[in-house]
This record gives sequence, C-alpha cells and structure tokens, in this order.
Amino acid sequence: MSKPIVATASLAGCFGCHMSILDIDERILPLIDLVEFNKSPIDDIKEFTKTCDIGIIEGGCCNSENVHVLKEFRKHCKILISLGECAIMGGLPALRNGIPIGECLKEAYLEGPTVKNNVHKILPNDSELPMLLDRVYPCHEIVKIDYFLPGCPPRADLIWDALVALITGKEMKLPYEVIKFD
Repeated sequence: MSKPIVATASLAGCFGCHMSILDIDERILPLIDLVEFNKSPIDDIKEFTKTCDIGIIEGGCCNSENVHVLKEFRKHCKILISLGECAIMGGLPALRNGIPIGECLKEAYLEGPTVKNNVHKILPNDSELPMLLDRVYPCHEIVKIDYFLPGCPPRADLIWDALVALITGKEMKLPYEVIKFD
C-alpha cells in the first residue's frame, strides 16, 4: 500500500510553522514511515511530481507569486491545511493592510532610515519580481481551505496530532493545550 503524500510551502510569513513541523523531534522518523513528502522544503522538491493527499500552507498572500503557489497547492492537493496565524488571518505581514501600498513602497525604498544609498530613488520594478498585492490576504480568501491549525507558530503536537488523524482516518482531537497561543 502506498503512503499518503504530503506537500508543504511557506508564503508570506517567517517560516516558523515549518520550524514547528521540525519540532516534532524524534517523531519525524515515524512520520517519514507514514507519509511521502513531495513538494516541500523538507525534502527540497521544488515542483509537484504527483497529486498529493495533504497540502500544508503557512503564510498569507502578499504578492502574485504567493497567489500562484497557493492556487497550485489547491489544484494538486486533495486536502489543504492553513497552518498558523499568517495563513489563517494574514499575521504580522498583514500589519501593512491599513497602509496604502504606495506609502509602504515609499517607506521601504525611498524614505526609510536604511535606504540612504538609494540616491537615484529607484523602486524595484523588474518583470521577474512578483507584484505586490493591495493587502495581505489569508489563504481562505484565495482558495478553499479544508482545515485550519491555529497558532503562532502552531505547536508541534498540534501538527503531529492533525497529520496522524488525517493519515489514519481517525477523529482529530484538539484539546485546548495544543491550540492555545503563547
């Protein structure tokens, strides 16, 4: 019998949710026995090579590349999980949502205290750079999300319990201790 296939990605965020995945510590070995990772920074596979059973997304969508990656995950994953505050609510990157994008760019590239060397007042505009969105969007505003695992970052035990429940088909138990925020 083939193993369930899991894919993971990080969008706009700090990568802390992937650190929580790694915080399952020694359970990473039984996890590798239970699943096959496909597209993920965990195995460094950069492109989908097959349909995945479970996709785990951390981070929100702040640019066109994030939206593309998220839509590809929805297309290639039977179950899609929003992992962490940034994926569910936009998180810290969404703090810019109340500021017009023009003001954000001006502060970041023209008038901020760390841009003294930008004497020609150049804004990044290479066609290979992803376009910034007007605000940071939580994943469920872009695609259908099947499960939400909260936390900043979510606890390793929550991620482990959720994955094992999905893989084994058992009911997911979410006691307060594994979903509370620190």
